[in-house]
Amino acid sequence: MGIKEFMISFIFTSILLSILFIPTLLTKSFAGIRPSSFSGHPQASPFPVSFAYLISASKGDLESLKRTLCALYHPANYYLLHLDLEASHEERLSLLKFVSAHPIFSQVGNVWIVEKSNLVTYRGPTMLANTLHAMAMLLKTCKWDWFINLSASDYPLVTQDDLIHAFSSLPRDLSFIQHSSHLGWKMNKRAKPIIIDPGLYNLKKSELMWVTKHRTVPTAFKLYTGSAWMVLSRSFAEFCVVGWDNLPRTLLLYYTNFISSPEGYFQTVICNSKDFKNTTVNHDLHYIAWDSPPKQHPISLGLKDYRRLILSFAPFARKFKKDDPVLDKIDREILRRNDGQFTYGGWCSERGESNATCTGFGRHENSGVLRPGAGSRRLKALIVKLLSMRNFKRKQCR
Repeated sequence: MGIKEFMISFIFTSILLSILFIPTLLTKSFAGIRPSSFSGHPQASPFPVSFAYLISASKGDLESLKRTLCALYHPANYYLLHLDLEASHEERLSLLKFVSAHPIFSQVGNVWIVEKSNLVTYRGPTMLANTLHAMAMLLKTCKWDWFINLSASDYPLVTQDDLIHAFSSLPRDLSFIQHSSHLGWKMNKRAKPIIIDPGLYNLKKSELMWVTKHRTVPTAFKLYTGSAWMVLSRSFAEFCVVGWDNLPRTLLLYYTNFISSPEGYFQTVICNSKDFKNTTVNHDLHYIAWDSPPKQHPISLGLKDYRRLILSFAPFARKFKKDDPVLDKIDREILRRNDGQFTYGGWCSERGESNATCTGFGRHENSGVLRPGAGSRRLKALIVKLLSMRNFKRKQCR
């Protein structure tokens, strides 16, 4: 590819990604359930904090997506589901029917589906574009405290009551984002090569296009890398989408042609921002198992990993194969969740009830009752460790 063709493609893809910063255009992107009075007036929510989830899936992930949604569901939170363009029309229609016909989703009105799906190319910036798109929609639609991006192959290791209880005493500006400026092999393999993602202008996935000439490492900002999975504060999400500083847009243009940009964009933005670099907690709140040396994909988790999952104290883990037996064990022993039901919580239980049945509202649906358990204690222990003097400042944006 010549330099002329490259510049044309660069400008084109940059303009497409920049459109994401106009949230007024996003109101037509929802399908399924509209907000009810419960989620339409979040300031009246009886729960101390709330989370906005993006759960992404592709072709063949429908059942995993449904299971993950039910395991994560809580009336205090908001859920945006994205099936990319590779998924079939039948899968998309089935998901819409599942959400629309569910009595609790209809009553609360806090589950949405992205109607105009994006094509997400593996290792390309389209995954980053999809995340920013979701953040913009959720910022415009509802009030929440933290944004969490997950895939259909992720699964919770704590109940939502545990998560809400553990986060209720935290400063709202903290973001949990694993990061490092030590790029190592990624310097030559990711930072210097230039790629173009055809998914930005094609309707079908194809391999990334590589430019023969490499670029030098930038001097206007410092590069960071880390996990693509994170928990971001609302204030930082607003900074990335409608920020008063030009830094997010400048870095977006740079990362348009960066390999695996979701593993570097948010890290580089937050650590080069004087307003947010001191709000970073260097952890992605996930348990992920990797080969040694790490390969492109993490190891699929199974029953043999169950003890390590618990001892990690993390609230999420990935990745799991569809209907792996370890998921049944997590449901049974951690989430107290039966097949097709929600994770146990105070919002769906009667007073004194301790069984694993959660199909709808109990008598305390408007009182904000939480019933945290061992998962909350584990997560609080992890957070205390991460925020200790030994870890928080010393591991922050270095």
